[in-house]
Amino acid sequence: MALLLEHEFKPLPADKQIETLPFLEAVAHLPPFFDCLGTPIVYSPVKADLTGNIKKIRAVYDSNPAKFKTLQNILEVEKEMHGSAWPKTGATLALMWLKRGLKFMLVLLQSISDGERDEEHPNLIRVNAMKAYEIALKKYHGWMLQKLFTGSVYALPYKSDLLKALEKGKEVREEESIEKIHQFLSRVTPILDAIYEMYTKMNAELSYKA
Repeated sequence: MALLLEHEFKPLPADKQIETLPFLEAVAHLPPFFDCLGTPIVYSPVKADLTGNIKKIRAVYDSNPAKFKTLQNILEVEKEMHGSAWPKTGATLALMWLKRGLKFMLVLLQSISDGERDEEHPNLIRVNAMKAYEIALKKYHGWMLQKLFTGSVYALPYKSDLLKALEKGKEVREEESIEKIHQFLSRVTPILDAIYEMYTKMNAELSYKA
């Protein structure tokens, strides 16, 4: 899976302290995933949002690498810095939206790798995309965005075309591609789960609609 395995994520340490720089360097390779979904009117903004949030977090990290060594450091320092404006500010807000975009991506891939599908149209990925949207993004979107996304699932590529795009155009057996997705998910899912857990523990999660 050329696109997904291009840059490895470091294993989640026992203390769940995720180092900021290696995380950002790994995640910076993932926005092109959304190019593989077609439907630019929907997924180009998601890709741009992901890229923009990575840049915002990187700018905060670069301002003081020692102070912002881990993602938890970022939340803790910004909570102290921004007072009542936190968590709706700075890298804390950027990471909150970044994790949601990543969650959509991971749930979609997990659903495909688990073999969830419309039995009448097994090469379509609408079922997988709708599941990912319901879990990761829908409750944070207003009515118009929800309608736009629901309509977009009819323009998604076939599963076979998506897997080929993830292999950067190379013909690979589906079983081999699914195994690579498993590898990717096994590395990234624990990291994303730890970020969600951190937001819950620090009461940093916001539920307003975009």
